[in-house]
Amino acid sequence: MVDRLVNSEANTRRIASVESCFGSSGVPLAVPGRVLVGEGVLTKKCRKRPKSRQFFLFNDILVYGNIVIGKKKYNKQHIMPLEEVSLESIPDNQQYRNGWYIRTTTKSFVVYAATSTEKQEWMAHINKCVEDLLRKSGKKPVENHAAVWVPDAEASICMHCKKTQFTFVQRRHHCRNCGAVVCAACSSKKFLLPQQSVKPLRVCNGCYERLKHAPNTHNADDDAADRNAGKLNASNAVSADSSNDDDTDEDIAQSAGEAHDEPRFYGDTSALSSDETAASSTTTLTAASSAIPTTITATTPTTVATATNSC
Repeated sequence: MVDRLVNSEANTRRIASVESCFGSSGVPLAVPGRVLVGEGVLTKKCRKRPKSRQFFLFNDILVYGNIVIGKKKYNKQHIMPLEEVSLESIPDNQQYRNGWYIRTTTKSFVVYAATSTEKQEWMAHINKCVEDLLRKSGKKPVENHAAVWVPDAEASICMHCKKTQFTFVQRRHHCRNCGAVVCAACSSKKFLLPQQSVKPLRVCNGCYERLKHAPNTHNADDDAADRNAGKLNASNAVSADSSNDDDTDEDIAQSAGEAHDEPRFYGDTSALSSDETAASSTTTLTAASSAIPTTITATTPTTVATATNSC
């Protein structure tokens, strides 16, 4: 059904709305053949604490950003090519439910949906887009992914030496290869991880020794670094670090009583027909402040919900 949306006016409007919501902090998203498949809020497990992030699923990329003004403005846009994406479900526990891993070569993290149904919908749509993209391109799924960082709160002492206790002075560091939380002494070395960056990254002592003695590591790293240099530097929206570069305190706190909006997916004929029907109807309203007749596009409740989710 996604193919039917490629040249539709509804799809063009939706993508333009997403671009507008990111403003100057984002990059242009409208390219030939691109379709906005779905959108909604997911909870991303960040370095310090879980945070709400707005996600946009296209047929070739997954985009997300920080919510600055609830449902209206976003910043810190991140773009993940779907051909690199791999998902893995996470069993529920007493603290977290409805979660799964999102892994790519440069960035990996955990997200949680509000309900099990939303989790199933997100995973099914993402996996379908990945499968379609790989089938059309003839490429094979990516096998090597960036590590998911262990949250700070889950490590009070160094996970390598098991001795150093983290304090205001003894800072936490993350190994870019395994994601463990380690002290400075246990992560004093750097190693080239070409799929993540064109520059050497901090790794723990254990990973450094394993990587250093791995067969043909240097030749493979040099070749991979050359291949990925252009991709990593092509857009400042994509981070070369692994999972928590957007873990800042700049987010606007959301109201505790604010209703949760369910994710919206556009890959069915009913959504297409309702949006295009709404777009074709117009009415004349009087501007409240100036009493000047103004013609605007009338929207059905379905379209109003779409605009709310997009921005």
